[in-house]
Amino acid sequence: MTRTVGVEEEFFLFAVDEGRLRPAGEPVADAADRRSDGQFEHELKREQAELGTKPHRDLAALRAELRERRAELGRAAAERGVRVVAVGTPPVESVASVTPDRRYERMHEVYGDTARTALTCGMHVHVGVGSREEGVRALNGVRGWLPVLLALTANSPYADGRDTGYASQRSMIWQRWPTAGPFELFHDLEDYDRTRAALVETGAALDDAMLYFDARLSATYPTLEIRAADVCARVEDAVTVAALARALVDSAAAGALPPPTGVLARVELVRAATWRAARYGLTDELVSPLTGDPTAAGEVVGSLLELVGESLRSAGDADVARDGVARILERGTGSDLQRRVLAERGELSAVVDVLAACTLA
Repeated sequence: MTRTVGVEEEFFLFAVDEGRLRPAGEPVADAADRRSDGQFEHELKREQAELGTKPHRDLAALRAELRERRAELGRAAAERGVRVVAVGTPPVESVASVTPDRRYERMHEVYGDTARTALTCGMHVHVGVGSREEGVRALNGVRGWLPVLLALTANSPYADGRDTGYASQRSMIWQRWPTAGPFELFHDLEDYDRTRAALVETGAALDDAMLYFDARLSATYPTLEIRAADVCARVEDAVTVAALARALVDSAAAGALPPPTGVLARVELVRAATWRAARYGLTDELVSPLTGDPTAAGEVVGSLLELVGESLRSAGDADVARDGVARILERGTGSDLQRRVLAERGELSAVVDVLAACTLA
């Protein structure tokens, strides 16, 4: 049976009449939630809101729900004088405040500046797994390919009014959390659970929800949760990445991905691959998970499509994934879009305007 896939997306809330963040996350999420059977939540910062889809087996249904939920969140935002923007970091100079929630306040107390500066929006893809044991096997298999998903979704070159030099500054900011980023291979489920418990016991995480690995077993659902991606400006790109994520998990669980050996098994190489993906997106070489060598981005993405091809075909996702990847390679990522807009219009506020339009398109 085809595995389920669901998506969580985080958004910034900007004033309608200017390119500034506004602290409207709680009323916007609450209003959207009251009117819908969808899942809307506030986030760490009052200037953010989140949506979650139901689990789907059909990508067309996932695409339709993502559009519907974005529209619902957009309507709730507009009624409060703000707009929903899918971007990994705020392009303009920004001031944010913690959402009044005891857990979030505790995060600020314990993690200090790491929490205060965590002004980022990502996309999380949940893929159904048959058991936690299967989930750990899949984690090991997908680990080396997560930087490729980051490169495809890079959507945060500007942050707080400056050019960061990165395609995904969100990824760099997020890795300041003590549990964030690439992870070591796990021997088995017991090893995973020991690691999880130790990170909470040492205070590196307040609870299981703060295990910020680039992929993890969900603490809430029977899923493997891939957390490496920037939030996508376009729904179509989010669906493409969801297709790839599902195929990666399915292929890894079936043992169809080459096991990492030697230097390819080293977490240091995965960190290097993550850095290159964050730095360049698709505009330069990526680290090939097959060889460990810097390789043309298009070639690395092509090797991913080939490796997970059987899972894509089995789920009926092959055309969606192939066509979606081709579009991203041709027109570029969200980061590339932002750079084009700034070059053409000269104002970061114009970047916000364009992203706001893409979010609800």
